[in-house]
Amino acid sequence: MSRVRARRLIIGFILTGALLAAARAQAPHTHEHGFGDAQHWAEIFDDPARDGWQKPHEVIEALRLVPHAKVVDIGAGTGYFTVRIARMFPAALVYAEDIEPDMIRYVSERAQREKLPNVVAVLGKPDDPLLPRPVDVALVVDTYHHIGERVAYFRRLKQHLSAAGEVAIIDFTAASSIGPPVAARIPPGRVKEEMDRAGYALAAEHTFLPDQYFLVFRVVR
Repeated sequence: MSRVRARRLIIGFILTGALLAAARAQAPHTHEHGFGDAQHWAEIFDDPARDGWQKPHEVIEALRLVPHAKVVDIGAGTGYFTVRIARMFPAALVYAEDIEPDMIRYVSERAQREKLPNVVAVLGKPDDPLLPRPVDVALVVDTYHHIGERVAYFRRLKQHLSAAGEVAIIDFTAASSIGPPVAARIPPGRVKEEMDRAGYALAAEHTFLPDQYFLVFRVVR
C-alpha cells in the first residue's frame, strides 16, 4: 500500500469516527456539528492530505464563479472551502455559515490571520442560514445528510439566493471508504427527489470526485 493511500485511509477512519461521534452527540435530524473544540477538529478537517480526494481547486472551478460573486459555504466548519474560495476570488464576498459558535469563532479568527477580508462568518440556525445578503452560490459540502427537514430548509434557502442563484451539494457516496456511517448517507437520487420537492431543478452533475457526488441545482422559476 502506498503512503498516500495509507494516509488517506487513516484520515478517512478519523473523519468517520468524528462524524459518528458528532451524530451521537447532537440532537436528532439537525446539522449541528457538535464539535466544541474547533482547533482540535481543524487538525483533521484541514489536513493537507484531504486535498487528494476532496479536490478543492477543481470543485471551485466547477462552480463557475464570477469575480464579484457572493457565495455561502453552508456548514463551513473550520473554513476548508471558505478560505480557498476567498483566495481564488479576492473580490468575492464569502459567507462562512455554521450553527456551531466555536466554528464561527475559529473561521473568523482564521480569516483575520490569513488576511482574507472578504470572508464573513455567519452564525446560522438549524432551519435557516440567516444570511445578510442574497448569494449567487450556496455550497453544501458533507453537510446535507446532517440537515433535518431538508425540503423545508432548502425552500427557505431560496429567499437567500440571487435570481440566478445555484445550490451545489457534495456528499459521500455509499461506496466511499470514508465519511459518515453508511446508514447516515443520503444517495444522490434521494437528494434530487428532495430538491425537486423544494422547488429546484438539476443543472449539473459532476463525477470527478472519487468519494462523493457533486450535484448543482437551480431554482425553478
